[in-house]
Formats: sequence, C-alpha cells, structure tokens
Amino acid sequence: MSVLTKVPPLTLDRPQRRVFWATFAGWGLDGFDYMLYTLAIGAVSIAFGLNHEQAGLIGTVTLLFSAFGGIVAGTLSDRFGRVRILAAAIFLYSLFTALSGIASSFPELLVYRAVEGLGFGGEWAVGAVLISEAIPAKKRGAVAGFIQGAWSFGWALAVIASVLILPNFGELGWRMMFWVGLIPAVIVIYILRKVPESPVWLEARRTRAAKTPISLGLIFKRRILRYTILATLLSIGMQSGYYAIFTWLPTYLSESRGLSAVGAAGYLVFVIAGSFLGYVAAGFANDRFGRKPTFAVFGVLSAVTVVVYAYANIPAGLVIYVGFPLGFFGSGIISGFGPFLAELFPSEMRGAGQGFCYNVGRGVAALAPAVVGALAGSYGLGTGISVFAASAYGLFLIALVFLPETRGRELA
Repeated sequence: MSVLTKVPPLTLDRPQRRVFWATFAGWGLDGFDYMLYTLAIGAVSIAFGLNHEQAGLIGTVTLLFSAFGGIVAGTLSDRFGRVRILAAAIFLYSLFTALSGIASSFPELLVYRAVEGLGFGGEWAVGAVLISEAIPAKKRGAVAGFIQGAWSFGWALAVIASVLILPNFGELGWRMMFWVGLIPAVIVIYILRKVPESPVWLEARRTRAAKTPISLGLIFKRRILRYTILATLLSIGMQSGYYAIFTWLPTYLSESRGLSAVGAAGYLVFVIAGSFLGYVAAGFANDRFGRKPTFAVFGVLSAVTVVVYAYANIPAGLVIYVGFPLGFFGSGIISGFGPFLAELFPSEMRGAGQGFCYNVGRGVAALAPAVVGALAGSYGLGTGISVFAASAYGLFLIALVFLPETRGRELA
C-alpha cells in the first residue's frame, strides 16, 4: 500500500500520508468491528434463541445509532476540529464492540451494539471530511477510493477471525470475536500524537466570527437546503442497497446455498477482493470521468448484479465466483461519496453536511436488515435481499439526476 502512495498521480507529502494512514486504519478497523457481528449472527442467534427478525433488529439498531453518531460527530468536528473527534469516535466503537462480548442477554447486547454504532457512524463522518480537506481536488477521488478500500481489509480480517475462532471455541467463540474488536483503540494514540489538523478547518476557524452558529443549522438554510435533501436521498438509496445485501450475505450463503463456515469464507474472499478493486477503480473513475457518471454506472450495475445473484440458477460450483462482481459494484458505488459530499458543502458546515446526509441515509438504511429479515420469513432471503436492494438503487439514481457535478472543486 505504501507503494501506491508514491505513484506519481497519488504522490502525497508527509502530513498527507499521516492523514491517509490514520483514516485508512480507522475506516478499515471500523469495517472489521461492524462485520464481526454479521459473521457471528448465527452463533449469537443460537446463544440467545433469536429469530431472523430479532437478529436483524440488532443490525438495525447499530445502524440507526450510527446515524445519530455521525451527525453529532460531524457537527462537533466543525467546532472542535477533525482529529480529536475522529479519535473519540474510534475509541468509542472499539470499546463497545469489546463489551458486546460480555453480553448476557439479548437486551444487553442490543444496548452495547447501539453505543458501538455511535462511534461507528462518527468515524466515517469525520474521517471522510479530514481526508477530503487534506487531498487536492485532482486526486481526491482516487485517494478516497483507497481509503474506502480499507473497509475490505477490515472485512477480510473479520472473516479470518470468524474462521479461526468460531469453529474452534464453541459457545465462547462469538464472544472472543467481539473482544478482538478492541484492537482499533490502539490507533487513537497515534492519531492524537501524529496526525496534523486539517489546514482547511484551521483557516476556517481563524477567519470565522467569534460567535459562529452551530453548523448543523446552516445546512438547512435556503441556499444549501436543496443539496442537503438530495444528497440525503442519494445516501438512503446507496446505503439501503449495501446493507440489505451484505448484512445478510453470510446467513444467505449458509441457509440458501448450504455452504459451511469455511465454504462461505471462501466465497467471501471473492466478494472482498471485488469490493477492494471496486473501491479503487471507482476512485480513479471519479477523478477521470466525474462523480455523477461513475455513480450512475455503478448504481445500475449494482441493481442488475443483485437481481442476477438472487434469481439466476447458478451452479453450486460457480456460485463462489459470482461474489466478485457483487462486491465490485456494490462497494465501488460508495467510493466517491465522501469527496462528493465534501465538495457540496462549504467549510463552515462541511462536517455537519457530511455527517447529516450520509448518516441520515444510514439511519433510514438501518431498516434494511430488519425489513429483509421480515421478508425472508415469507419469501426467502434471496427474494428479500434482491427486491429491497434493487428498489434502493432506483432511489439512488433518481436523486443523482438532480445533483450537480463537483469534480475538480478545491475546498477553501
């Protein structure tokens, strides 16, 4: 990865490299902590006697609280700085992921996952602003693509943890997986000591009035309200499709495709590889062709892929390979979202705008795991996932039509 930061189009200076690695690690370990639960759903359901609806509710509550966490963290970062709030968010999601491993009941686990969601949402909201403000416009999309790709590394680590721990430690396995989630806390020290504050934020603080209003209110002013509404709808569609697919994917593989934990892990290798390459490819495409064309292509192909995935009579021997395009398009669509939101909002409200749009989208998308779980009871997981996800991507494409192209905008 260090080689990639030295390729001429992506050459970064020392402060930019520190921001890059901090946000890369924070987002990757955010993905690691979140995906631990999706991989442990089966074991957790057995431990507490949960049905699909209850298991989906835990995922929904986590995402719902992450929406609130992202809005609060983004707004606080406009007032107190990007770096300190980013560190606080990482520490919060790490601690409560680990605490999830000591839960003794369904309600207790629900509470721990809810608080974990606060930090989970806050990390992306602040990290995406920090990296967008640190990187020049001409390479912002590509760098953001690599940052988003960190989620794939975190996901891969979670899969490895599930293969090594779940089959070998019995009833203690799922608890141990959550305890491993404490690892991200160690990078908080690095963030606080090594990562420079955003120069864009420092300049905005220097020039703004002493009694600046809370930035969250600014995104509802008439001159910016249209962007706030449309970007929120864009976020709702994008994330609803994503969480409908990937929250339930391991369970679908096990129940509908009859794959063992090891077989499902092999399938997920292709999904994760596709995800990483999708993030990176979409990042370069965002800089080369623009935000809107890239979003449109990935949105259409995400919808097509998930429908084919659910309804095509794919031979058992080939199902493992279908995971690659599913990961490529379903994840790549997210790649340019951080830079796009950062370019829509001025500096004095960028954290609030990014936090609100992305995380209200995530809050509504929090319904996806529960809705898919409910649909699965009547129509099966494959139908529940595909119908919900395709509809979500349709909303995404409609909202995209009415938003401006932002490629090349410098953040002042």
